[in-house]
Amino acid sequence: MKEVQLQALSPRQAWQLLQDDPRAMLIDIRSTMEYLFVGHPKGAVHVPWIDEPDWDVNPDFVREVRKVLLGGAICDQDVGCAPVILICRSGKRSKEAGKALIEAGFKNVYHVDEGFEGDLDEEHHRSTLGGWRFHGLPWEQC
Repeated sequence: MKEVQLQALSPRQAWQLLQDDPRAMLIDIRSTMEYLFVGHPKGAVHVPWIDEPDWDVNPDFVREVRKVLLGGAICDQDVGCAPVILICRSGKRSKEAGKALIEAGFKNVYHVDEGFEGDLDEEHHRSTLGGWRFHGLPWEQC
């Protein structure tokens, strides 16, 4: 049996997968403060991986993702499992969260390798080198 692997997508690839597969779910795993005040991709569902006040890994993360997917990773023999795409700030937390989903039995898990804001530039600014916003993809702010 083939081992399930976490797959990396660029922001544009993630956006295209969301357009191509109506079952695909984009989950923003950043903290509540990041999600609300920095902004988030339009249509993303918020399920924090690590959140305030204690900044511990969310012990209910997998269960909450299953709830978002109406009980579990929807799989069909003909078309496979619904894609789950995770996004964080720069692509690091989403790797950890994606591995947790795979360990819990999810079959079609991706992470946005540049995240929402991308890496820091020489001036310690984000969204100048990469990320969802850098590429001009749809996002909103509360």
